[in-house]
Amino acid sequence: MSKLPKQYQFIDLSDYGRIVARWIANSLKNTSITPIHVTSWFIVSGFLAILCMLYDYKVSAAFFLILKSILDAADGELSRVKNTPSYIGRYYDSIADIILNFLFFITLWYITNTSIVLVILAFLGVQLQGTLYNYYYVILRNNVNGDTTSRIFEDSAPKAMKGEKQQTVNIFYKIYDLLYITFDKTIYIIDKDAMNSKPFPRWFMTLLSTFGLGFQLLVMAIMLVFNLEMYVVPFFIGYSIMILVFVGIRRYILV
Repeated sequence: MSKLPKQYQFIDLSDYGRIVARWIANSLKNTSITPIHVTSWFIVSGFLAILCMLYDYKVSAAFFLILKSILDAADGELSRVKNTPSYIGRYYDSIADIILNFLFFITLWYITNTSIVLVILAFLGVQLQGTLYNYYYVILRNNVNGDTTSRIFEDSAPKAMKGEKQQTVNIFYKIYDLLYITFDKTIYIIDKDAMNSKPFPRWFMTLLSTFGLGFQLLVMAIMLVFNLEMYVVPFFIGYSIMILVFVGIRRYILV
């Protein structure tokens, strides 16, 4: 099931694992496996990728990074096919993503002896890239009656959905807010008028999808396979310049 009506669907370059993710979700539809279980699986895959990087099994590390991306899509697909939307699951997914991203970059720092300052800059750049993509994508979904599990402004704990405890939702929201608030506010300050924009064209969203986490991990995986791990950090620092490019396109061309 797509998050967007058909007329607004675009080629998402970060979502290359969607076909496999849907197969996984459909295979688990009539089982007791929940989306949160699948999220936990992608956490395990992320840690296996880290272990492989530490022990110089670069092809295996790349495999687990890609598997992590596929499972990251599968948990949402399973939620939709089972019709069990969940704020707890949504926050759990996002919390796991940012922690794993940080650990991926710390691992790269360890195995490449890159400056820790540059590693932190690359991590911050990756998070801002992903935040911009999610910000525009959520705005688009909300403007065209698409999936609304994610909110444009995560400024308060949402009302728990059926089957959730409000106290648990509140706890997960607070953790999410602590980890993401700086990135969310930075992107909002850069382009606070984006929510008043007309629906973004498909070509724009496709280009912007290179900021998606799946694409970021794909780039990292490819660089590992070709023994280019030294260039992962400078690549993501440099590519962060595109944040201003995409915001400029949105503000001055898509008006």
